[in-house]
Formats: sequence, C-alpha cells, structure tokens
Amino acid sequence: MSEVTLHAEVGRPLGSRASRRLRHEGKIPGVVYGHGTEPVPVAVIARDLRVALSGESGLNTLLTLEAGDRTFLTLARDMQHHPVRGTVTHVDFQIVGRDEVISADVPVNLVGEAVEVNRGDGLVEQQLFVLSVNARPTDIPSTIEVDISELVIGESIRVGSLALPPGVATDVDPESAVVVGQPPRVSVAAEAAEGEAGEEGAARGPAEGGAPAAETGGEG
Repeated sequence: MSEVTLHAEVGRPLGSRASRRLRHEGKIPGVVYGHGTEPVPVAVIARDLRVALSGESGLNTLLTLEAGDRTFLTLARDMQHHPVRGTVTHVDFQIVGRDEVISADVPVNLVGEAVEVNRGDGLVEQQLFVLSVNARPTDIPSTIEVDISELVIGESIRVGSLALPPGVATDVDPESAVVVGQPPRVSVAAEAAEGEAGEEGAARGPAEGGAPAAETGGEG
C-alpha cells in the first residue's frame, strides 16, 4: 500500500455556511476521528486530496495527516459528494494503527483470457467487483487479481479459491461466485423458449393438444 503525507488546517469554523466558504476557496471540510481521540475538525486542499488518492491504492491509500502540531496516520472514509457535480464535499479521516487489523474494500480485477469460454461463444460474467478484506493498513492490496484463463462454460471461480496476499483475510462467504462462465445467450434463450413451450402444452391438456375429444352419444 502507498503512503502519502497530507497537510490539514485545524480550527476551521463549523456550520454549513462556513463549509460552503471553504469549498469556494478550493478546500474540503473534514473531521479526524478514532482511537479514542476527540473529533478534530480539519480542512484539506481539494486538489491535494485528489492527488493523494489518485494512486493505485485509491481510497485505501495510507495518509499521514499533518494537522497543526499533531500528526495522524489515517485512511479517508465516508467521502460525501455533490449530487450534481460529483465533487467531494466532506471527508472523514479514520485514525488507524500500523499493526491494527482493519476492514477495507478492495477492487477485484480479472486477468488472463478465458479461452474455452470464448471458444464456445460463452460469456465471462463478473459477479463480484469489490471484496471486503481484513488486514493491517500496510498489507491492504491495491487490487485482487483473478486469473480466468482456466474458466470454462458452466463453471465459476469462488471467493474460497482466491489466492489472497499474506496477512490478508476475508469474511465473505467462500461459496460466493466471483466470476462465472455463462453459455451463449442464444442457447439460454432457446432453452427458455423450449421450457415455456413444454409448460404451455402441459397446461392445455389432451383436449387442446390436438387429440379429438370423446363424442357424446346422440339420440337413437
């Protein structure tokens, strides 16, 4: 995991009006919390935060936050965004310890080529894009790569078969599918149509299926 030093201003005024003023100045209001520390209101320069989190570790980048005469080891958490512009409007900085096991969400990336799936005109369907892991801050991986080169149609790669880095564990159900080799859509549609036709024929019964109904006796 990468580590970046970030400067934070302390003693920022509170309230929505003051926060709007900070954002107008290119700053983001935030708060530092955790480890029994009283919450510390801070403000960081928006561009500096954006650059700090633009590396491969993303939100899991370890931030050494220099706040006045204090320094905190933190992770950026609970980032709020403007509903239209998408810009960050507030950020929480969670204090962490280097030897503390914490939870973090790590993106799952597929690598390799599913030759057998492609040969059968199938589809590689990724079902898990982020994996929640438990690890020390310095052991949190930037990504979890899943090799799909051996994937075949009708099979899946599950969480339990992932090769996690040393010091990294997950509480996610090991049977949860990460990626599945799906059959061609045409085949799936054809099977569904055949199934519907069979059910419809069974519902009609013999009288509707073309067999003549028994005649009732007429007057002699």
